[in-house]
Amino acid sequence: MVNHDDHICWATPAPHHCEHELSVSRLCAGYPGGVHALEDISFVAHCGQTLALMGPNGAGKSTLLGVLAGLLPQQSGTALWNGQPLSTVRREVAWLPQRSEIDWSFPITVRQLVEMGRYPSLGPWRKPDSHDEHIVQKALETLQLTELQNRQIGCLSGGQQQRAFLARALAQEAHILLLDEPYTGLDLPGAEALGELLGSLAREGRLVIASYHDVNSAARYFDLALLMRGGVVAFGDCETVLTPANLAAAYSLPSTSTQQAR
Repeated sequence: MVNHDDHICWATPAPHHCEHELSVSRLCAGYPGGVHALEDISFVAHCGQTLALMGPNGAGKSTLLGVLAGLLPQQSGTALWNGQPLSTVRREVAWLPQRSEIDWSFPITVRQLVEMGRYPSLGPWRKPDSHDEHIVQKALETLQLTELQNRQIGCLSGGQQQRAFLARALAQEAHILLLDEPYTGLDLPGAEALGELLGSLAREGRLVIASYHDVNSAARYFDLALLMRGGVVAFGDCETVLTPANLAAAYSLPSTSTQQAR
C-alpha cells in the first residue's frame, strides 16, 4: 500500500529516523477537581517505531494521547519533539480519535476529510493551491481511497474509515500519528491489514503511537509497549514489557496469567 521508495513526507526530503525523537519526561496530567490521571510518565521513541499504550481501563492511555495531541493540558513535566516543546510544533502531530467519537452522519466526503489535513499549512489566509491538491491526491492514492473519494464517510467500512483518517494525517505531513483504540471493531483480517499499514507508515518515517488492549498480539503489531497504570509500569520492546510480573502489576492479575486484558 505504501511505496517504500517514496517517502510519505512529500514536501521535504526523507528524514533520518534516529534524529526524530519524542522525549517525554515526568509528565503529569489530570482533570478539574484535583483528579490525577497521569503521574510521572517518561519514555523516548523515534520515527520508524510503533508504540502501544497498554494497561487496564482508567490507566491513562487516552489521557496521554490527549495530552500529546494538545487536547488536554499537562500539569508538569515535558514532552519534546526534536528538542522543542511539542506544543510549539502541533503541525507535526496528527490525532485519530476513537471511531465511536466521530459523527459518521456528518455530510463530508472522503476527499473533503483528507483536504482538512492541509488546513494547518494553509493558515487563516492562504487558499489551497496545486501543491496542496497534489498532496491530497497522493494521500488518497497511497491509502487506496481514490475510487472512494466522493463517498460520504459514514458509507465506508470500518477499515476504510481508518484509512480515510490516516490519509488526512498524511496530507497534514505529520510525523507523529496518535491513534485512540484504532483496532476496536475490526475483524481479524481488518486488524491485520491495519497493522501492516501502520508498520509501513512507521518505516516510511512516522512515529505511530496507539492505545491497544490485546497483550497476546501486541508484539505482532508494535515494536514498543508502554504499560501503564496511572504511571509507567514498564517501557521497552513488547517481549520485555509484557511479562507475567509486569501484567500482574498493571492489571492485578495472577502472575501466571497472560489472558487478554480489556
